[in-house]
Amino acid sequence: MPDKAGPIRIGILGASSFAPTTIINPAKGNPEVVIAAAASRDVPSAEAFAAKYGIAKAYGSYEAMVDDPDLDAIYVLVPTSMHGKWTKAALAAGKHVLCEKPFTANAAEAREIADLAAKSDRVVMEAIQFRHHPLTRRVEEIIASGELGTLQHVDVSLCVLLPTFNANCYNYELAGGAMMDAGSYVANIARTFGGSTPQVVSAQAKLQKPRVDRAMSAKLRYPAGHTGRLRCALWSGHLFWATASVVGDAGRLRVLSPAAPHLFPVLSIRSANGRRVERFPRRATYSYQLDTFASAVLRGEPVRTTPEDAVENMSVIDAVYRAAGLPIRQPS
Repeated sequence: MPDKAGPIRIGILGASSFAPTTIINPAKGNPEVVIAAAASRDVPSAEAFAAKYGIAKAYGSYEAMVDDPDLDAIYVLVPTSMHGKWTKAALAAGKHVLCEKPFTANAAEAREIADLAAKSDRVVMEAIQFRHHPLTRRVEEIIASGELGTLQHVDVSLCVLLPTFNANCYNYELAGGAMMDAGSYVANIARTFGGSTPQVVSAQAKLQKPRVDRAMSAKLRYPAGHTGRLRCALWSGHLFWATASVVGDAGRLRVLSPAAPHLFPVLSIRSANGRRVERFPRRATYSYQLDTFASAVLRGEPVRTTPEDAVENMSVIDAVYRAAGLPIRQPS
């Protein structure tokens, strides 16, 4: 619900190197928000981070920042296994929450938070940024229009080369793995472009270490009968390889870089209407995402990446892990 006149004072929970891309730089172009605080697990790290990025307050503990009455919202950027814990803590402190993907360690934890959020008047939003870009919305419009006919197959890939094996995304105890990291995007893209949450038919993992997938592929089937495939990797033969295609009985479309459409903001369509290419702004998806969050907090406007949506996404991720013979991730 509408909360205040603005600007929204946001605290970054976790002094991550991703923060400049995901929220600090987007906030510079958004007069409705201000990054007012940052928290790390020790004072020197927090102060160094805050000084580097011109942030007024620095906290040497997550608890202290969450309890700050001067903050309106918390951006949860800690390792995935702790997303649920600190989202719940922020809600309990009366804060709005923007939680980095994946929303939680597993679907059961996502359901717990969705139930808490439903009882709250605070905005809780998962940071699946591609959902807010005009290209993604246009894909949904085309599919809904029937231009492609009856859907037959959806194929989504996101593969990167990340050889830093001590990173959090390769740590099982921190809820790491390719399907948790890049896979949180491909699962959401498959759901968004496929029109519903699919069933996981089968899955195969390539491991970096026991229980930790460096790559994952899965076959899907949707309630309406069409099929799908998703592929993701953190240790890939490609520095960056991403694509999504949607095939219907009357046409098809293709997107390059569907998880970050501002990088290649081009949509190719072939149908009875002919072949065409549609182009979109290069404005960063994170900026559109922050716009959405601010509008929800200040004006009560709806969000697309709700806790309920996150439950659906985590259910797909859990199902992929089970089908591949791997354990689902657990909160810490």
